[in-house]
Amino acid sequence: MGIQFNSEAIENYLAPISYPMLIAGPCSAESEEQILQTARELSCIPQVRIFRAGIWKPRTRPGGFEGKGEEALKWMQKAGKESGLLTAIEVARPQHVELALKYDIDILWIGARSTVNPFVVQEIAESLRGADIPVFVKNPVNPDLKLWIGAFERIYQSGIKKLAGIHRGFSFFEQSKYRNAPMWEIPIELKRQIPNLPLISDPSHICGNTKLLQEISQRALDLDMNGLMLETHFNPARALTDRDQQIKPEELRKIIKNLVIRSRKGDQAFECKLESFRSEIDKIDTELLDILARRMDIVRDIADYKKEKGITILQIKRWQNIINDRLNSGMNMGLEKDFLMKLLNLVHKESIQEQNRIMNKDEKKHKKKQKD
Repeated sequence: MGIQFNSEAIENYLAPISYPMLIAGPCSAESEEQILQTARELSCIPQVRIFRAGIWKPRTRPGGFEGKGEEALKWMQKAGKESGLLTAIEVARPQHVELALKYDIDILWIGARSTVNPFVVQEIAESLRGADIPVFVKNPVNPDLKLWIGAFERIYQSGIKKLAGIHRGFSFFEQSKYRNAPMWEIPIELKRQIPNLPLISDPSHICGNTKLLQEISQRALDLDMNGLMLETHFNPARALTDRDQQIKPEELRKIIKNLVIRSRKGDQAFECKLESFRSEIDKIDTELLDILARRMDIVRDIADYKKEKGITILQIKRWQNIINDRLNSGMNMGLEKDFLMKLLNLVHKESIQEQNRIMNKDEKKHKKKQKD
């Protein structure tokens, strides 16, 4: 891992911001009235300490509202001074960084469409050299953890030590109730690989609507995210971009009120009891691994036997029987169907791959010998 974070530096810049970190503001900066009014209303919500807005908003297709550029930075500067909130904007070009620093923007973030492009990230990183400003990096559009980490590394190597991630979900081909599938396993793995990196969830872009915001916000905090970014507009019905996922400040207040803020660590008695549970899980996991290893041994015996008799690897009737039987058995034991299907498919995939390796091993050697 190329990043060795100075956790003290991170704690110092986050110190004035209570947990969870709450970032709010409109998708786009549309007018001075909109920015100042929204900032005023958000400043009355004690938990909100950072005011966000999109300054440059290129759309996928030309012709829509694409932001007000430098003019909007003047509104953000004024809003920050009047409200006392920290200001945050997205940057996608070195010129954006230069202008953001000129107008005293407090926090920059790199958007999902920029994170996916290492050339763009490197240009932004170079433009940040010598600056002392927090930079938040949104996950790339596609579910690629290495690409996300690479963006952090590029920014970090430019001298920026105040880094945080923003989880805004991922584009996915399957039908989903979300605009961007959360795929929680990816931000969880990021936290595992870079434990000191603050990670903020962006429920607005995950949901794409306002109905699911409470549910996703709660889940993000339950999964130990450090904060939330929620798109908030003083009049969402008039918003020029992403109006369906923006809420009014009073609606944000309700979401915050209904959040259950759980402790991140218990007392000594709790930790002791938890450790006993974990000890039991450790024993069961060891048994699971042993069972999987024994199962794979039998798979190898099956592969040898099929190869000897000239039988195909995939036996679709057998596979269908396994699914039906294991699903019924597992569901009767209280396991969820979706979980069982994922587990069965994973085990079956590895079994097929192992059989393929065994059944084609000699053939590959034979072909190589003929070629030589």
